[in-house]
Parts: sequence; structure tokens; C-alpha cells
Amino acid sequence: MSILRLRGREFGPGEYAVMAVVNRTPDSFFDRGRTYGFGAALEAVAQAVEGGADIVDIGGVKAGPGETVDAHEEIRRVADLVSAVRERHPELIISVDTWRAEVGDVVAKAGADLLNDTWGGVDPGLAEVAARHGVGLVCAHAGRVEPRTRPHRIAYADVVADVVSYTVELAERAVAAGVARESILIDPAHDFGKNTFHSLEVSRRLDEMTATGWPVLVAVSNKDFVGEALGGLPVEERHAGTIATLAVSALQGARVFRVHDAASARTALAEVTRLARPGA
Repeated sequence: MSILRLRGREFGPGEYAVMAVVNRTPDSFFDRGRTYGFGAALEAVAQAVEGGADIVDIGGVKAGPGETVDAHEEIRRVADLVSAVRERHPELIISVDTWRAEVGDVVAKAGADLLNDTWGGVDPGLAEVAARHGVGLVCAHAGRVEPRTRPHRIAYADVVADVVSYTVELAERAVAAGVARESILIDPAHDFGKNTFHSLEVSRRLDEMTATGWPVLVAVSNKDFVGEALGGLPVEERHAGTIATLAVSALQGARVFRVHDAASARTALAEVTRLARPGA
């Protein structure tokens, strides 16, 4: 497996990075706008760092359907926050969740270290932006759907094979565009262009992704498939399922974990490390 390098830090095989979610959106499925305010978002970053986050992932657009947010508004929500976080936390790895090259260019200039493209390369210019600024890139599988849509009755002959082939293709394309190989991650993007059965299958067979050698990011925190798999639990009752899925993913070699509760994830991953150690 390769070493992941972001902002001068290295994460080798068996080393886990916690990525905390901070949404500057008024309609997030999880926090419902709790961190939309600028001050609230800054405080959430500080709490995540205190809880052990290595990376903070800042988002300005709700993933699911909702109010239209154009590039100008997305920039308004995230660019100044990135600048402020960089000033307050000089060593922190800052990620921005965006699929737009225009937004990526602005936030990279503001201090972002990683562009988290959860919608699977719908804007090919984003990789070029990452290359130009020398920042990292997340290459995700979203079923080739339009951003912020929930496709009806999506199907795959083999969802894991599709995920692996598509994310590796995106990663190699990013390298060809000039993005540093050691700063690229691949992400199965649970629930994006997938139903619950697809997301569970990806979780069971995540080792097929990690076997590619690319560092794998998993973003499963409180997602719908976790709730549905546990009998239809609402968002506020999915924490235990989230932690269990993180542990299964870590044991299969995932490297970065995007979560809403950095402290709990850090504790769980420390225990996974201890249990996986020979003779533990």
C-alpha cells in the first residue's frame, strides 16, 4: 500500500486519519444548520481538532436534493471559512467538499489542502485545479449521476467491481493531469448513486478497494444505509452503527474516515489498532 501525503504529513498502511465534517449549510441532513453560522463553524472546527481530527472537511452544499446553490454562493459559504481555519490551525489538513473546479480554485488559494469530489469527476477541471495548486484530490464513485440527485432503481452487475474500476480510472486520470500520486484517495461514496444493498456490499468487500494500493476514504457517518440496515433507525440513533462500520472498514485497510464525531472515531480506531496487533 502507498503512503498518503497531505500538507507535509504522512499516513502509512495501518495509520488512520480522522476527517471531521463541518457543514456551512442551513439544511444538512445531520446537523440541520447547527454550523451554518460563521462563528459556529469555527467553533465546530476547534472542537473537532480537540477531539483528534487530522483533517476537517468543509462543505457548502447539502449532498441531497434541496435549495439550488450556485458556485458563487458556495464560494461565499466556504472560502472565508477556509482562510479563517488556516489562520487559526496552521497544521490542520483542510479539505473542501466540492465537485466544481471554480470553487476548488478559490478554496485552494484560501488554504485548502484537499479537494473532496464526492460526485465522481463530473467536472474534469477539478483535477486540473488540484494539480495546479499542488493539493490532494478524492476520487469517488457516485454512479455517474448528476450531483445532488437520488437515482431511481439504479443497478449494477457488480457494484464493487464498478466502484473499483471507476475510482481507479479517476485516480489515474488525476495523476495524468498532474496531481501527486501520493495525495490522491479513492472513495466508494456510500449511498451516492447506490441503494442500501449496494452500500452494504461495498462495506463487506472494501478490501477489494484497498487491494488496489490507493488510500481509501470511507464516509459512512450516520448515513441512510446504516439506519436502514438496523431496522430503519433515524439519523440521531445511527451512531453505534456508524462506529461498527468504521471498525469493519479499518480492518479491511481503509485509511481515512469522514465522520461527524471525531472524538468517538479516534477512540474506536485506536481500539481497532490495538485489537489488530499480533498478540493483543
